[in-house]
Amino acid sequence: MGSSGGSSEYFLRQLSSSDGGSAPAPAPHRQPEEWECGGGGRRGSRRWAGRKKARGRGHRRGGGFCGATEEAAAPAGRKRVMVVVDQSSGAKHAMMWALTHVANRGDFLTLLHVLPRGSGGGEEASALANSLGSLCKACKPEVEVEALVIQGPMLSTVLSQVKKLEASVLVLSQRKPSPFCCFMRSSGEELVEECISRAECLTLAVRRQSKGVGGYLISTRWQKNFWLLA
Repeated sequence: MGSSGGSSEYFLRQLSSSDGGSAPAPAPHRQPEEWECGGGGRRGSRRWAGRKKARGRGHRRGGGFCGATEEAAAPAGRKRVMVVVDQSSGAKHAMMWALTHVANRGDFLTLLHVLPRGSGGGEEASALANSLGSLCKACKPEVEVEALVIQGPMLSTVLSQVKKLEASVLVLSQRKPSPFCCFMRSSGEELVEECISRAECLTLAVRRQSKGVGGYLISTRWQKNFWLLA
């Protein structure tokens, strides 16, 4: 089943109207550690923006701006699109799809990078977040781009940030199913399925098709592997 890029917004509106209620709230969990984007120290969540002027004090590093304003829910009339990112090409494809197909002028695009607890690597992760944020800002400057690097359990961190920031849409990358999926699911597949069923917002899993086929496969709570040709 295919669709042109012009019908993707209608597809998303249909999915949003199908959301009959909120998912159950995640169980209480240990507070994750949050890293400042662009630095190696744990200094609370920070807003990243690729604008010349920003609220609050901050510093420039790696082409991004790491301000001193804490994250807050998006203002009325503007939605927040949250994308779970990492170093994989699949996550980058999902991020660009969310930027071009979901985020509109004035919306917030929040890039969430979750690190395993005790793994270190905060500096490299914040550099990645700055790089991805700069790419998004260059491609679509009318969208407000933010980045969060948080150390903690993957699932509970994603769910808590969705709730805390009142995200309207959550986007995750969806990998090609393992040939052994009949016997076991990968951790990535479990994360996607848990987020789709439990996140308190519209959740979309995105996988780009091969060049020969084109388009994207989109999975939601109501549809699995919907082919969107765009």
